[in-house]
Amino acid sequence: QEQFGDATLQLGDGDMIAARTGIITCSDFRQKHIAAGGEGAPLAPYGDLLLLSDENQGRILLNIGGIANFTYLPALQEKEKACSGDIGPGNTLMDAYVRKYCSPQTYDKDAKLASSGAVHNELLRALLAHPFFSKSAPKTTGPELFSLSWFEKLRSEKAPEISDEDALATLNRLSAETIAMPMNSIDREAAIFISGGGARNPLLLKSLRELLPGRTIEDTSLLGVDPDAKEAILFAVLANELIAGDPTVFEGRLDGGPAISMGKISFPG
Repeated sequence: QEQFGDATLQLGDGDMIAARTGIITCSDFRQKHIAAGGEGAPLAPYGDLLLLSDENQGRILLNIGGIANFTYLPALQEKEKACSGDIGPGNTLMDAYVRKYCSPQTYDKDAKLASSGAVHNELLRALLAHPFFSKSAPKTTGPELFSLSWFEKLRSEKAPEISDEDALATLNRLSAETIAMPMNSIDREAAIFISGGGARNPLLLKSLRELLPGRTIEDTSLLGVDPDAKEAILFAVLANELIAGDPTVFEGRLDGGPAISMGKISFPG
């Protein structure tokens, strides 16, 4: 996703997919969100609200993909608004580092490299000083902000001789600490349910449990949602809402989220 003021450019084309597959296609969800005053991301909260809200339990749906993002769903009986936002780097920096410096590996499987290293605290502090982390939600970001070149610049200043293992341990801890910060500031009683590739990173999960003591931290399979498929499922929900939904169900329910149906419909013929 590239954003240009009040516009967003998505890769892929609904008309092309519809013409080649013969299937009615829903696509380009983000532009309507921006046009209605939103940021174009994250969109998962709309599906989270419909599928995973609970009458009695406050829940945080934490997706750790390339970028980490969350949806906070207060218990329905509380009549509070849900909120959401991007958090910062999830897997994007770790994956980019491994692809460049640890070829032919493309990611740190089971966090084996990071687990054999040690966190470089001075470098970690410099990374945590990025102003994005102190902004309040809703906010959005991407790998264009948290890029490998950003990390390499700080590494050259603070830890030029750092090993690959120590670099990955530091990046892993960066993801953990930046995820834990908003989790502690929202609702310390809410259960946390994780999805995305980060749900299979044992070192990241270990750090989160250390930083969030006493919290329920499980993956979304406990709610009947495959943690590897949650994002795809939620966009299928958005497509259903575009075709047959009622946007008024979102009115007054999502802080900073316009009550709209999103997407464009492409017909095969």
